[in-house]
Amino acid sequence: MADTAYLDWPFLEDRHRQLARELDRWAQVNLAHAHGPDVDAECRALVRSLGAAGWLRHAVGGTSHGGAAEVIDTRSICLIRETLARHAGLADFAFAMQGLGSGAISLAGSAEQRAAWLPKVAAGEAISAFALSESEAGSDVAALACAARADGDHYVIDGEKTWISNGGIADVYVVFARTGEAPGARGISAFIVPAGTPGFEIAERIDVIAPHPLARLRFTACRVPASARIGAPDEGFKVAMRTLDVFRTSVAAAALGFARRALDEGLQRATTRRMFGGVLADFQLTQARLAQMATTIDSAALLTYRAAWQRDQGRNVTREAAMAKMVATEGAQQVIDAAVQLWGGLGVVSEQPVERLYREIRSLRIYEGATEVQQLIIARELLKEVSA
Repeated sequence: MADTAYLDWPFLEDRHRQLARELDRWAQVNLAHAHGPDVDAECRALVRSLGAAGWLRHAVGGTSHGGAAEVIDTRSICLIRETLARHAGLADFAFAMQGLGSGAISLAGSAEQRAAWLPKVAAGEAISAFALSESEAGSDVAALACAARADGDHYVIDGEKTWISNGGIADVYVVFARTGEAPGARGISAFIVPAGTPGFEIAERIDVIAPHPLARLRFTACRVPASARIGAPDEGFKVAMRTLDVFRTSVAAAALGFARRALDEGLQRATTRRMFGGVLADFQLTQARLAQMATTIDSAALLTYRAAWQRDQGRNVTREAAMAKMVATEGAQQVIDAAVQLWGGLGVVSEQPVERLYREIRSLRIYEGATEVQQLIIARELLKEVSA
């Protein structure tokens, strides 16, 4: 069991502590075998299971549409992601993508759009996807080329998206496309595109080192009604950034979950591995490594739950969320690498817990803004303050 002393920190309330403990008990029973050979089937099953148990309600905004609260509570989704990641990385992925994929609908969808999709997402009856990235437009969202042109009471979408999580298994995709009302980021709109819409196809499934559903999408004269647009024309960039703002801090929380599991595995190995008449933990080098691992985790946790608390108070957390994501993901990579080293040869055996963690953490340093982008964001916010 990972250290849970952080649950007593003043950033959290009693309802958060109860949530974390209840989810941990549920995860121990339901996530013992959450890494099957058929990733698509496993992910679908996890979404259904998380929905049936009520955990997905926290990823959706609006109590009348199945959400746990009117506004998504950042601390709750952070605690859920941290707990799920500690037990099973694919379960964290399944939860996070339900929130990210439907986040634009929660934040800016019409009453009809929210009623049509959010209850299904919250119940685990529909899988959602967030289709923003392109081959030449990842961190630079303003560079996206996928376009949607108005045609009467419809829009016609042409172009491609790539690195789309849940691509190939999602029931609904929120697609960001250039509608051209203005240059750059100001000329982008968001659309709801259900799977199976004529002109929309999965062009390629993408395999990555930590398997999860991922695909390249292609749109060829794909017609969607104007009512599928989320918000006003040219508001897509704002909607995308608002969605990412909600979930970026939770990426740091997922990294924390991976790191805590790695520390647990490292401690278990260090205290049981016989060596030179004692155990690995008897050596000062091992003790120093364990101390650094624990300190790295607590440092990242403080940044993560500070950002989550501030956001729940209605404050702007652009800088704080970037700090949390950068420190937590980079720190988790170091903690997990140290755990692999403590496990020695067994640490690189396929599907050992620390080997799986080693693969799972790597993408978190890239998606939802790579570490280098977070550094730019932090510096930009600091320079803004100086200018002001």
